[in-house]
Amino acid sequence: MLSIEHFYWVLAAFLAYAGWRNLQQRRYAHAAFWTVIAALFAGGDVVLRASKAGDALPAQFAGGAVLVLALLATRMRREPLNEAPESERLASALRLGHRLFVPALLIPALTITVVLAGPHLFFGGTPLFAPTGMTLVGLALACVISAIAAIAVTRQPPLRAADEGRRLLDTMGWAALLPLVLATLGGVFAASGVGESVASLVSMVIPADNRMACLLAFAAGMVVFTIIMGNAFAAFPVMMAGIGLPLLVQRHGADPAILGAIGMLTGYCGTLLTPMAANFNIVPAVLLELDDQYGVIRAQAATGLWLMGTNVLLMAWLCFR
Repeated sequence: MLSIEHFYWVLAAFLAYAGWRNLQQRRYAHAAFWTVIAALFAGGDVVLRASKAGDALPAQFAGGAVLVLALLATRMRREPLNEAPESERLASALRLGHRLFVPALLIPALTITVVLAGPHLFFGGTPLFAPTGMTLVGLALACVISAIAAIAVTRQPPLRAADEGRRLLDTMGWAALLPLVLATLGGVFAASGVGESVASLVSMVIPADNRMACLLAFAAGMVVFTIIMGNAFAAFPVMMAGIGLPLLVQRHGADPAILGAIGMLTGYCGTLLTPMAANFNIVPAVLLELDDQYGVIRAQAATGLWLMGTNVLLMAWLCFR
C-alpha cells in the first residue's frame, strides 16, 4: 500500500543529496540545514509513533532540530547558483518546443486521477493507496512521475534532475520551508485557543447580530491573518473557529461549504499582498533577478484588493441563500 511516508523517504533522500552537494562546495550552513531537514523527514514516523506511545524524547529531539534550523537560517545566504548558459537554454527550449509543458501538466492531471480513481484500485485485495491523505499521495506520486517524464523529454541523465532541484532549493534557501512552517503555525494557533479569543474580541467590536458585519470581519480577518502569517492555510482554522463557525454558520445559517471555499480564496488575496509569502512573492523576484524585490507584490496588489471585494459580494449573495 502506497502511503505518504514512502514519499517522505524520497524527499529525505533528495534533501540529504542537497546537503552533501553543499558540503562538497563548503557551504556548511546550507549543508547542515538540508541535512537536518532530511533527518526530520526520514524520522518523522518514528517521532509520531513514539509520541502516541507516550515517549516524549523523540519529539524533544525534533523540537531541538527545529531550533537548530532557526539558527542555521541566519547563516544562510539566498543566492542564485550557476546554471547552463542562456544560449544553451534557449537552444534547448526551441528544440523541445511545447513538449516542455508535458511534465508540468502531468502533475495536476495525475493528482486528480489518483484522488478520483485511487479508492477503487486494488491489487490482490489490498488497496494500492492508503485511504488517508489520498490527495497528498497523488501529488507526491505525480511529482515523481513528472520528474521521470522531464528526464525522458529532455534526454538528460537522471542525476541532472536532482542537481537542478538542488539548485532551485538553494536559490530559495530557508524560504522553501515557509508554507510548511506557516501551515503548522495555523494549527498551533487553533489548538491554543486563538480562534476563541478572536471570537470574543469580534463580539466586543462589531454587532454579532448583523451578518454583514460578521462577514466583513471574517473576510478582513482572513486577509490580515494571511498577510501576517504569509499563508491562508494558517489563517483559515483561526478565522473559521473564531468567526466563521460560531457567528456565520451557527448564528446566521451560512452554508459552511460555500463559506469555506470562498473564504479560503479571500485569504489568498492576502497572499498577493505580503512579503511573508516569500515563496510566492520574494523568491520569484530573486529567481528573475528583478531590481525591485517587492516588484511582484506591487504588480498584483490591485488584483488582490479587487478580488477581495468580489469575494465578499459572492459570499453575501451565496452563503445565505
